[in-house]
Amino acid sequence: MNGLFCVAVHALIYLDKRGCLLSSEELAANICTNPARVRKVMAKLKKAGLVTTRTGTDGGYQLAADPAKVTLDMVADALEVRFVEPAWHSGGGVDCGCMVASGMAGVMDHLFDDLDRRCRTHLAGVCLADLETQLESNQKGEPL
Repeated sequence: MNGLFCVAVHALIYLDKRGCLLSSEELAANICTNPARVRKVMAKLKKAGLVTTRTGTDGGYQLAADPAKVTLDMVADALEVRFVEPAWHSGGGVDCGCMVASGMAGVMDHLFDDLDRRCRTHLAGVCLADLETQLESNQKGEPL
């Protein structure tokens, strides 16, 4: 899973819970990452309309959407995240004389695409408010 997705979800929930404008430094301190990473994520969330920003010394980010209407799939779309993706392909390519060596990469790509779609389908049914409820009722972080 892409770490930027985790940063984004954490930031959006923290923004909602705080209910005010927060700087990238304040968000980074809560997320336990660096402010540059937060700014990179927040720029994409702003473009998707999930946060608003104000520049200047008193600037920062604020949640722009109802957490009950923001699904995790929407967050993933904003970040252009793929959840299941091969880091490497086996085989010798389509010009190889062996059916397995020439076709395995395509077969595995199809499998990974299907798994990614299934992840997205699940995430489309989970919203930020669901995670907030889980945080409030279960500090162990058990799955939804």
